[in-house]
Amino acid sequence: MRFDIVGGGAIGLLYGARLALAGHPITIWTRTVEQAEKLADDGIELVREGTITIADVEAFPLKNCSRSARQIDDPDRVVLVAVKQTQLTDALIKQITLLAGQDTIVIGLQNGIGHAEKLYEALPHADVMTAVTTEGALRHGPRTVEHTGTGLIAIGEAIANEGRKSASNGEPIERMKPSEQEIRHKMLLDAFSKAGITAELSNEMNNRIFQKLLVNAVINPLTALFDVRNGELPKQARRAALMRALYEETHQVLAAAGMHGDEDRWQQVLQVCERTAGNISSMLADVQAGRQTEIDWINGSICRIAAQYGLEAPLNASMVQLVRAMNNTVH
Repeated sequence: MRFDIVGGGAIGLLYGARLALAGHPITIWTRTVEQAEKLADDGIELVREGTITIADVEAFPLKNCSRSARQIDDPDRVVLVAVKQTQLTDALIKQITLLAGQDTIVIGLQNGIGHAEKLYEALPHADVMTAVTTEGALRHGPRTVEHTGTGLIAIGEAIANEGRKSASNGEPIERMKPSEQEIRHKMLLDAFSKAGITAELSNEMNNRIFQKLLVNAVINPLTALFDVRNGELPKQARRAALMRALYEETHQVLAAAGMHGDEDRWQQVLQVCERTAGNISSMLADVQAGRQTEIDWINGSICRIAAQYGLEAPLNASMVQLVRAMNNTVH
């Protein structure tokens, strides 16, 4: 399969490198011309367990994206949207529409909630899916990414494609047969497997998204506030107590919204900290760089869900205000 990866951040480069090394044609679409030129000239530098491997990819700045320049009707193409929620603007989504043709698989990999609805609305003819990943990745410069923790990617429909009978202009949408879609989804899993990436299809993506949101709502703001890497967060007693309190509040809200399962979610949070011990969370990286964070899409989402169900979420509200106060970007 051919992959167009929108975004040259840690996860985009990690998946791009691994898929390219497995023989899949890869195009990375970047925000800047400079990053695109470095990737096109020198490839992605993938660091794993002290070993460096170079993966050759195509790369272009998103502003050069053109419908006429892409083979949008290639049935074996996948568009992997690997940007943060803060970057998933109307302008970017318009550029993504130039990459996605009839029944192109489009996968949103954002943290938090709200992105699926944006992609579904903008891409009525595409096979839109969402994904959550537990892989750990750390970007070192424009072309170097370190694989810091193994995990999996779960992919599925958060909103049923078959429920969309017409585009926004009222025109009917001709969807591929379920049997054909099943074949293409199996090809997608095979492509990830060939690259050594553990992937699975899930028919419970809303639940998966809630579970990932729970982990992010605990780890991301606290690592940003305490300026520590993931593995350091639970090692100090007072930090661990705050983690647990934030976890309990967030779990209550998401359980009310429908999150289910018998797993010990608190142990999962601790396991993520351990598995990605050397990681700087994306929120901490954004604070350090003075960029807008995803706090409104992570802990802010918890506050909005809580309000829908008549619950209070004072710790999450505090996280939102504190992280905003640390950030120089206007929210």
